[in-house]
Amino acid sequence: MALDQSFVGRSYPPTDPYEVGREKIREFAVAVGDANPVYTDPEAAKAFGHQDVIAPPTFVFAITFAAAGQVVADPQLGLDYSRVVHGDQKFAYARPVRAGDRLTVTSTIDSIKSLAGNDVIDIRGEVHDESGERVVTAWTKLVSRAPEPEPEPEPAATPAPEEA
Repeated sequence: MALDQSFVGRSYPPTDPYEVGREKIREFAVAVGDANPVYTDPEAAKAFGHQDVIAPPTFVFAITFAAAGQVVADPQLGLDYSRVVHGDQKFAYARPVRAGDRLTVTSTIDSIKSLAGNDVIDIRGEVHDESGERVVTAWTKLVSRAPEPEPEPEPAATPAPEEA
């Protein structure tokens, strides 16, 4: 069943603040295999003009995807998460994410489309620091796959003619 178009433009309350820690940034940089020292060495980060280590660009995915969970869990929307796959992700930064940032995310449904029986929902996550400054905007595309068609029932077997 297609998702309700009236949800386009709906925003959800900001998340609780997520405090960005140096160790989380380092762990993420190691996990994605990015050895840039601005992600792990405060002195290297300062040499590049940053106050502290900064996070790799995709670091905020974890908090913006968690915030999009408010949309996914909205019972009025009726999204069947068991059929959802992640379709796309993009980010637009105002400034890098830094160790010590306390970030909140406000999610808004930007669009809902039906394509070949699949529901496609675009969610925009506005990430702000505790002073209210926009740090990054993240767009997440989720695709809810169409249900598999019910198999056709097997025709009833025709009884064999009786032998005479």
